[in-house]
Amino acid sequence: MKDNFPQALQMVLRHEGLWSDHRDDPGGATMRGVTLAVYREYLGRDVSKEELRNIPQEHLLNLYKTRYWDKARCDDLPAGVDLVVFDMAVNGGPGRAAKLLQIAVGATPDGAIGPKTLAMVNAEDPTELVKKFSDERRAFYKALPIYATFGKGWLRRVEEVESEALKLVGDKS
Repeated sequence: MKDNFPQALQMVLRHEGLWSDHRDDPGGATMRGVTLAVYREYLGRDVSKEELRNIPQEHLLNLYKTRYWDKARCDDLPAGVDLVVFDMAVNGGPGRAAKLLQIAVGATPDGAIGPKTLAMVNAEDPTELVKKFSDERRAFYKALPIYATFGKGWLRRVEEVESEALKLVGDKS
């Protein structure tokens, strides 16, 4: 939903933390949720881990808006649904977020949110859609081979984001 980006970003950043370079994380070196590979792509050049550690706030905000919020078409989603989709786009990629949304609404999961998916989203009750999407997200994480390492944190994140999203669904003012 338009105007929800700042609030959604605050929620996402609560979960993204600061610096991480866990050997079992396929994302590798990450600062505030931005991986080294994503930052290199964004800047169009090689970037050191130290440079990523010092990512300017302006770059961070622009990356979250353009690479995740906009790619997942969150401005076009109902309040609450936008948050769960955005958070998954950040944590699992916009294509994966789109596929989970499509599965939740019964659309063909092609990884791109287009007019057909949006029509199906708008035909759903937002409260139920937040719950279905969150259930799909849990199932996705549980099927990953690194679930034993990161699963507890992922499931806590899903619970917290789902709870915040349900509040947004109820607050349509």
